[in-house]
Amino acid sequence: MPELPEVETVCRGLEQALIGDQFTAVTLRRANLRFPFAEGFAETLTRRRIEAIRRRAKYILMTLEGGEVMIGHLGMSGSFRIEPEPDPTSPFDKHDHVIFETARGLRVRYHDPRRFGFMLLTKTDLLESHPQLVGIGPEPLGNEFSGPVLAERLAGRKTPIKIALLDQRIVAGVGNIYACEALHRSGISPKRLAMNVKGQRADRLAAAIRTVLEEAIASGGSTLRNYSHTDGELGYFQHRFLTYDKEGAPCPTPGCGGSIHRITQSGRSTFYCPKCQR
Repeated sequence: MPELPEVETVCRGLEQALIGDQFTAVTLRRANLRFPFAEGFAETLTRRRIEAIRRRAKYILMTLEGGEVMIGHLGMSGSFRIEPEPDPTSPFDKHDHVIFETARGLRVRYHDPRRFGFMLLTKTDLLESHPQLVGIGPEPLGNEFSGPVLAERLAGRKTPIKIALLDQRIVAGVGNIYACEALHRSGISPKRLAMNVKGQRADRLAAAIRTVLEEAIASGGSTLRNYSHTDGELGYFQHRFLTYDKEGAPCPTPGCGGSIHRITQSGRSTFYCPKCQR
């Protein structure tokens, strides 16, 4: 599933191409994705100017004139492809489920083979209370995120820290890949109880989360299966993984001498070095 860096990269691509433009046509090539499209979905977006596009956790928030907001999620395999000079004779793929056309002549295809993504509508003044967004934790790249804030949100939690980091109520947007990478960088075992990550450990972990996400965004995210940028380019951060999907490889921590192990936590693969992560 695309995580924060991948969604941020997609948002930036959409923002650069679409801000100030207007949808002239929206075509739904099926009635639903993960959820059914709202009645009048295409009509609501048509002839609306795009005023802002931003990310919240793993969600894409597109604000349109008139106070409408489209909440988008890429699910497991969703992607947007921007075509600056679309070929009208080019056939659509069977997994191109939504087609957006704009006044500037752009065409944007939403492609989603597994159809776990979705697009919902709400109003600007109802956004923060929307069921998909309410209760989400602080943005790890924002000024409100720090070691003390992380420790406070982990207090009393008896789940392993790796599992706690995947809880969007604790910190927004962190998924399996970047939780593994941040825990390794901070020297914390993924099996350590979340309630015991406090003080300097929480400071190290918060800093590592921020750093690894910033580096991943700079690399355009990680492409493992379906993810790509809005122009079709792939992300490159997977070439910089220290632990994720590195089972059996030597630990990259200088002087460690250990190796990367894989365990399963709540049905997800966790990669870590038991020698240097405590």
